[in-house]
Amino acid sequence: MEKKIIIVTAPSGAGKTTIVKKLLANMPVLSFSISASTRTPRASEVHGKDYYFLSADEFHQQIEENAFAEYEMVYAGKYYGTLKSELERIWNNEQIPMVDIDVKGALSIKEKYHQHALTIFIQPPSLDALRVRLSERGTETQASLDERLAKARYELSFAHEFDQIVVNDELEKAYEEVKKLVTDFLNIK
Repeated sequence: MEKKIIIVTAPSGAGKTTIVKKLLANMPVLSFSISASTRTPRASEVHGKDYYFLSADEFHQQIEENAFAEYEMVYAGKYYGTLKSELERIWNNEQIPMVDIDVKGALSIKEKYHQHALTIFIQPPSLDALRVRLSERGTETQASLDERLAKARYELSFAHEFDQIVVNDELEKAYEEVKKLVTDFLNIK
């Protein structure tokens, strides 16, 4: 089996996670690539299922050992990365890794895996629509909302570097568009 990778990225609140979860539920050939992170787990999150939660020291040890396909400091002091061993685990299971990561990480993986990787950027219809979506979550303070919107503005400036851009103004339509891109890339009928 050819070692391919599907990478989906988007600014926070653009609908990426919803689309990825739906793809994983409907396409058994795909397997979620669990990222490593130094952030504290949320109450519902499980180590080894949602993330590999590592201490800063453990994360830096993995960097030293060249264990990451990519890694970034996404927010101040909070590192995220894709472990090479995680990609290998999925390929060894004869599946395709579905990598749900930030913009910089996505471009790093694309740089390493070139034509074996499909990068899809999920774009919100507008920054105003994104502000509404993030506000409706009820999880953001004004400061964190401002930080996420500033980061979104920055991330949107990289959209043209991705293989495909899908505007998520209607979730079902965006999902179908992403699913077609993935099935075409993987040559699935």
